[in-house]
Amino acid sequence: MSAPANLFGNLRTLTPSRVGVATADGTAPTRSVLDFQQAYALARDAIHEPLDAAGIARAVAPLPSRLVRSQTPDRGTYLRRPDLGRRLHAECLIDLPAIGCDVVFVVADGLSARAVEQHVAPVLKLAVERLEGWSVGPVVIASQARVAIGDEIGACLGAEFCVVLIGERPGLSVSDSLGVYITRKPAIGRMDSDRNCISNIHANGGLSHAQAAAKIAWLLKQARKIGQTGVTLKDEMVEGVIEHGAV
Repeated sequence: MSAPANLFGNLRTLTPSRVGVATADGTAPTRSVLDFQQAYALARDAIHEPLDAAGIARAVAPLPSRLVRSQTPDRGTYLRRPDLGRRLHAECLIDLPAIGCDVVFVVADGLSARAVEQHVAPVLKLAVERLEGWSVGPVVIASQARVAIGDEIGACLGAEFCVVLIGERPGLSVSDSLGVYITRKPAIGRMDSDRNCISNIHANGGLSHAQAAAKIAWLLKQARKIGQTGVTLKDEMVEGVIEHGAV
């Protein structure tokens, strides 16, 4: 039985995925092939683009910031050795004295510096505005970094919570998606199950900057109430709260 003529058209309104691409003699149309090649090129470029750390520091001002790097010497090594991207370079430790704070925000390039440069500053500033009464440490901008580098940074600064904002792995629909990872009592060796994740922050049908900031603040406040992050902390944020900003 053949599918209704409008089936794939309806599906395309619900997802940016390539569904129901018509073919002629087993070959995709030129337009579809070119669109795919462009998306693939954007994804590759996003992975290899260097992070403009100084530009991020200017964008998040007047919040103070620190620039650090992981143990990864170059991008090729970063892609081959995820473990090196999880640890700070020894030279950076002196720049992160134990100051004690409620939360530290860590900006990491991850796999899409483009996502970081486009989304971090507005998300971070809106989130800080929602954390009235919280002591916020300097924004730590980490190059060649993975999520777990936030554990070491948070531990060095003596932060109760670490929030890592990181470029997510590019796909063939979105190459500039930002992810957020929240960890209570950050320390080297923390597991992924100890974190809460907010993903798909981007302009192509993802979470908006305001929505992401509201969710970050909500999760932090709930985590403080129960004394935990990770699998114990469920995202039960009421629909509509994000839009109205009542966090």
